[in-house]
Amino acid sequence: MLTIDQATYDAIIAHAKRDHPDECCGIVAGAEGSDRPERHVEMVNAAGSPTFYEFDSTELLELYKQMWDRDEEPVVIYHSHTATEAYPSRTDIALASEPGAHYVLVSTREHGNNEGPVEFRSYRIVDGEVTEEEVTVVPTLA
Repeated sequence: MLTIDQATYDAIIAHAKRDHPDECCGIVAGAEGSDRPERHVEMVNAAGSPTFYEFDSTELLELYKQMWDRDEEPVVIYHSHTATEAYPSRTDIALASEPGAHYVLVSTREHGNNEGPVEFRSYRIVDGEVTEEEVTVVPTLA
């Protein structure tokens, strides 16, 4: 199960809506081994595409250096789908390289960057196997 605070949940949705019609991407870091998504980091979709996302390699390397220095790891890796449901594509599954991370997908297909609900779903992806998990949004992390 993914437990995420309201502010981070809202920030991920805002990022997805703002970048629509292109996919957005980002990471929420947390202390190693904690499974606590604490530090939201919006990333640039280097692909600039409505159907694909790619982390900028320089930006990603810098983020990993920061995480190593702070004893953090990627707790949530997220991106948006702009025209399809919030379910990992074959490409998403093939690129999933952090077995301990929650892979969050936000679909903006219904309302785009306008007001209205989105699909916000989380998955574990390990060795190509996708398992959906419950998402609990709390006011703040305890």
